[in-house]
Amino acid sequence: MVKKMVKFLLWLILFILCWPLALLALILYPLVWLISLPFRLVGLTVSAVFDLLKAILTLPARMLNSLAR
Repeated sequence: MVKKMVKFLLWLILFILCWPLALLALILYPLVWLISLPFRLVGLTVSAVFDLLKAILTLPARMLNSLAR
């Protein structure tokens, strides 16, 4: 909630100082978000694959560690 309020106040300051730039930022923000969405999904998928590989590779060590206790 506070983060949104800070963003809004920063946008208001930008609007007062340079209103064409503020309106351009307001219009372009959803477009940039839509363009970056596929890259976020790819990043999430790659991260999940690396986590899976880490879990598979460290499984024998974790099993031996639990048997030693």
